[in-house]
Amino acid sequence: MTYARLKKLIERGAYNKEDMMNKLDVFLMANRITEEQYQGYIAEMQTLPEKIDKIIGVKAEVVEALQKEFEKKNLNVDIDPQTGALTLNANVMFDYDQAELTDSGKMTLSMVLPTYCKVLLDDSYKKYLGEIIIDGYTDTDGDYSYNLELSQKRSLAVAQYLLDIKSDFLKDSQVQELKDCLTVNGHSMSDPVLDADGNVDKDASRRVEVKFRLKDEEMIQELNKIMQGDSAESDSTAQKKEKNQKENQDNKQ
Repeated sequence: MTYARLKKLIERGAYNKEDMMNKLDVFLMANRITEEQYQGYIAEMQTLPEKIDKIIGVKAEVVEALQKEFEKKNLNVDIDPQTGALTLNANVMFDYDQAELTDSGKMTLSMVLPTYCKVLLDDSYKKYLGEIIIDGYTDTDGDYSYNLELSQKRSLAVAQYLLDIKSDFLKDSQVQELKDCLTVNGHSMSDPVLDADGNVDKDASRRVEVKFRLKDEEMIQELNKIMQGDSAESDSTAQKKEKNQKENQDNKQ
């Protein structure tokens, strides 16, 4: 569930606070959350609409700042207008089936990574920043385990290069902030890119994504899970009710 979708649900009253509290009571009794977590969720529910507005606003500002900065430097990059995720084509940065950065890959990273990180670590946004995430992906050829290792090595190579050049564009205080929030992941062949016909685009699937997460996003995601569980439970109840009504009609006939 996207934050915009969640905001709309709240604005039109599509989820009821009493229902949410009932759901939390069930979670508490089933020992799926602690009393402390329960109280925390209740407190967060009171400020949820305000927090969502703030997160949406800050994220939109950061994405806009990223787009403007890249445009100012005449850098043509693939950046998601909703999430701010920066997609780097692995074919440019690595030789096929390799995890060592090519010279052209280093040149690309030396231009885009400083621009991306300087915006995120700017005084206007760094207090909201939770993580800078570097994710590696492969195509769907070959073995999952092998591709997992390859995707991890590639994302790590990008992260290591970022750390190697960090002092060229960051202040001393920002260097430590970068280290504190930097996360590296490998996803193997999961989440491949599809073409217009729904087929796997292998070239586009081989990629590294640089993205960011704001601090409050994790909390919102946890509440989303509870809300989605509540919604799924309601859907299941509705389906059962519809099935029972149909059976009753059949019996009458």
